[in-house]
Amino acid sequence: MHIKLNVNGQEHVLDVEPRTTLLDCLRDVLGLKGAHAGCEHGVCGACTVLYDGVAVRSCLMFAPQAEGSAITTIEGVTPGPGELSPIQDAFCETHGMQCGYCTPAMILAAHSLLANNTEPTREEIVEAISGNICRCTGYAQIVEAIALAAERLRGVNRPAELSR
Repeated sequence: MHIKLNVNGQEHVLDVEPRTTLLDCLRDVLGLKGAHAGCEHGVCGACTVLYDGVAVRSCLMFAPQAEGSAITTIEGVTPGPGELSPIQDAFCETHGMQCGYCTPAMILAAHSLLANNTEPTREEIVEAISGNICRCTGYAQIVEAIALAAERLRGVNRPAELSR
């Protein structure tokens, strides 16, 4: 089956079987390894990507279902080669990742949250990441990272001369 996918702002024309999951298409066809295969039942959240800006489990979608929508993977959130997004930077600064397995999914869940809520409460942050399992129990630092990223995205953390 021929499909067109918009992944990280690039159009791809692909030939896939109708049963190919979006996760398998991203990893095996497009070579984007940031979405991880965890439980492959939609429970762990390791395969999270953004589907038109909403965090979804790519293991539960078939690739053809994504045709006509914008898919963003962790590889697509950086401002440029070798750079980090403000959310990625906050994760690094607060040690919001340990083994790193859940990190791409957590960062994408944070992107989805902060795109719609610039001042999330701690409870809203916890709710936004609740579908993603961190095997290292690094949730405190993950919540801290998202709160720091929200502050920075609002400009709260800027020096006075840059805030004007």
